[in-house]
Amino acid sequence: MTLYIDPPTWPGHGRLWSHLVSDVSYDELHLFAAGLGVSRRAFDGDHYDVPSHRYADAVAAGAVEVSSREVVRLLRSSGLRRPKGLLSGAGRAAAPRPCRVRPGRCAPPPPSPG
Repeated sequence: MTLYIDPPTWPGHGRLWSHLVSDVSYDELHLFAAGLGVSRRAFDGDHYDVPSHRYADAVAAGAVEVSSREVVRLLRSSGLRRPKGLLSGAGRAAAPRPCRVRPGRCAPPPPSPG
């Protein structure tokens, strides 16, 4: 079982986060995260968000330290990459969002009821 973790450089909710991934299966990833005591709520489609204070625990438990770029490469080459927007949270389908940046480039919003 080999799991990978990038440095805690991703800001959010007043702290820094790492991404914990597997290049074998989501089952392997969920098992490892559960062993660390990381909540299933931290699963974000194809990785776990791990707060910086848990980074050393993940490495001590066997996660291999890699760059953020390497995390993405590992996910893509294993076929486990799930691009944001296709899935969110624990595998739920993401709701389409209205386009705010480039209005001419998005699908039109669904018709309003009634």
